[in-house]
Amino acid sequence: MDLATTLRWAAERYPHRRAVGGSGRQLTFAEWDARTTRLARALAGAGVRPGDRVALGLTGGEPLASLHLAAQKLGAVSVPLSTRFSPDELRYCVEDAGAALVVADEANAGRFAGTPLPVADLDARAEAESDSPLPRAPGEDALSVLLYTSGTTGRPKGVPRTHRAEHAAAVAHAVQTQQRNGEVVLGVMPMFHTMGLRTLLTSIVVGGTWVGQPAFDAAESLDLIAREGVSSLYLVPTIYWSLLREGLSHGPDRLAYAGAAMTPALAEELVDALAPVSFVNHFGSTEIYTFTIGPDVAAKPGSAGRAGMFSRVRLVAPEVGAPVDAVVAPGEQGQVLVSMDSPEAFAGYWNRPDADERSIGDGWYRTGDLATADPDGDLWVSGRVDDMINSGGENLYPDEIEAALIRCPEIDDVCVVGLPDERWGQAVTAFVVPRPGTAPQEAAERAMAYARDVLPSLKRPKRVIAVAAIPRSGVGKTLRRTLVAGDFEEQARV
Repeated sequence: MDLATTLRWAAERYPHRRAVGGSGRQLTFAEWDARTTRLARALAGAGVRPGDRVALGLTGGEPLASLHLAAQKLGAVSVPLSTRFSPDELRYCVEDAGAALVVADEANAGRFAGTPLPVADLDARAEAESDSPLPRAPGEDALSVLLYTSGTTGRPKGVPRTHRAEHAAAVAHAVQTQQRNGEVVLGVMPMFHTMGLRTLLTSIVVGGTWVGQPAFDAAESLDLIAREGVSSLYLVPTIYWSLLREGLSHGPDRLAYAGAAMTPALAEELVDALAPVSFVNHFGSTEIYTFTIGPDVAAKPGSAGRAGMFSRVRLVAPEVGAPVDAVVAPGEQGQVLVSMDSPEAFAGYWNRPDADERSIGDGWYRTGDLATADPDGDLWVSGRVDDMINSGGENLYPDEIEAALIRCPEIDDVCVVGLPDERWGQAVTAFVVPRPGTAPQEAAERAMAYARDVLPSLKRPKRVIAVAAIPRSGVGKTLRRTLVAGDFEEQARV
């Protein structure tokens, strides 16, 4: 199945059902189908041909969603680029993708080299175009989207994904997060990230309403949730944390999260506030959308569950380059491998055979994540291979230490890393954000005292450093390497 056909069939099923909500354009499925067809014709008029890459530099919301779908109808490849990328990174991605056209909104145009086509101009051209269906839909093996990873190490990597992979991932997401026909979802996760695209495409698959929010603002999100009747949320943990602090206390009864670990404390807060019917932990990546699904966060907070409906996983020896058949014994920690036979999988990185060699082998994708399986067969992710802290010859994992420290009443956020230390090799170091009203020195001291109460000596931080904020990417992933590199402003330490 291709995505152009997916939207057209949804419009045939529910022509008058509301497809797009939010503060921008309000569109029924029939209107959205017509608008994206006109945009596709406008892209063709700007010289874009099937197979061409179209770089999109827009903040978000309906304009970006519609342009992404228009590219699908034309058979072009959408390349939505992160609004967090620097001008140098944007230039690299545009050149690496070989983009035939760059479309940008006013807020982002100045960050691109050359002169991108203003999205307002493309909209004006589209108004003069016909909304009659294009001659043919793209094949399901044609490329749909080229997503660039955040590039926390080195240059961003391009991840090309086909129509088949994108559609399979949307169907899997609908089933795995228990989406209902007509579900109303909040479209706030950025569409340069797989979570944002999954929310968008799954909404079309289930004939739901996608409520666009171009950029996250907690107060605006709460207003949209109430005003639009949002029934399902798929967010990173940091956004859930912000919504709870803003006063989220009712509304959505379908919750799912991905992108980063959620502490049991935050999961408990969400259960207490919303009593969700469904609460899912989705563990996956841009490359292969689903690794595993933890279907009941309320019952098993922190568990990543087991392989998704289109997935196959195994745990092998944690050493870099371990053979794919070096499966660990039950209960032992191993690195997570996922079968490349999944219909949700990519086929390899864009122009990066070196990255393919490191990550793909013998039909398996090396995720770089570490996990153990409990007696039920459910996975518990313990961190990244490259985030592991070796302190005094012992391997320690930040996620476990963070999950304990976040319960300290005087801190709002925490990140644990290993910093170079003459005695220990790497010293476990906790960066903490004081809770409002708590002085930085007091927060650091209380966090250290709390660690002595709840953690064994081996896992206790050797240092606690108070900072104003934990560095995170545009989609909420913790940027540990920023702290390891010393790029922080210290407020206090113990």
